[in-house]
Amino acid sequence: MTTAVSRILRVPPAYFVFAALLATLWITKPQLMNINVLGVFVRQVAPLGILVLGQMLVMRVRSIDLSGAGVLLLVNYMISSGILGDLPLAPTLLLALAIGIAIGLFNGYLVAYRRVSAVIATLAVTVILMGFVQFLASGKPPGNMPKIMNEAYNIRMGPIPAPVILWVTFTVVVSVFMSRFVFGRFVASIGENPTAAHFSGVPVARTVMLCHVLAGFLAACAAIVQSSSVAVGSLRLGLEMPIDAVAATILGGVVFGRGDGGTWGPFFGVLCFALLFVVMTSFGVPEPGKQIARGAIILLAAIFYGLNTGKS
Repeated sequence: MTTAVSRILRVPPAYFVFAALLATLWITKPQLMNINVLGVFVRQVAPLGILVLGQMLVMRVRSIDLSGAGVLLLVNYMISSGILGDLPLAPTLLLALAIGIAIGLFNGYLVAYRRVSAVIATLAVTVILMGFVQFLASGKPPGNMPKIMNEAYNIRMGPIPAPVILWVTFTVVVSVFMSRFVFGRFVASIGENPTAAHFSGVPVARTVMLCHVLAGFLAACAAIVQSSSVAVGSLRLGLEMPIDAVAATILGGVVFGRGDGGTWGPFFGVLCFALLFVVMTSFGVPEPGKQIARGAIILLAAIFYGLNTGKS
């Protein structure tokens, strides 16, 4: 009996929450159980899903990355403000990805080699980037996104929106790297015991740094997709996304150093946010109610993390 309960507790709560929300929708609003309708809502959380992949990587090596909001703001402003002049879109997007990688490199260096607290370092980076964007904008909102970005965001492959395909593709790639390559074994060993991993020959600092670099790259990708969805520049874009990313990651069974949920647990954690929005909208719940529900999910994730930590 104890073994059965232990196994149940090891199942990421994201699967239970997803099943409960799906059942609620099926019973109360069966007309919404349509792949085209659900695709619209899932498309809205695709940027969060991409960001969660980076968060999952850094949390697997006992770190965290809260700089995503700063990356989103900077990339959004850089593309929409015209600050780069007549630079074509392709080099602009490559520059955005390079910025994400550079920020991840800086975060990784501070955390892995200088032993700075990941929370303090990445939060400070976000504050600096937000202040930098505010300085550049001088309080004025930026302009519109290039039309081609919004058109690309609205592309569908059959009933599935392009951003969802991109998100699933990234998830599959990360899942393969984590399960089939040495990098994944390094990450898992660091999560289990960094000291033992070091004495076993695992390049701990380099692996932690690489996880932060990948998180920065994925944050830049999320910023491009999110910017394409809103089609305009914003000085408040995605400020809540890093917290949602942490919540979805923990809800998906990945806590600091432990990865019971693998790569797909956090994927379903993000889907929980999408389904929650569908259920709340179908019942006519106003925005404050949606915020409370989001907070409840984050609290559930925190409780789950506490229970698993206690049992460890």
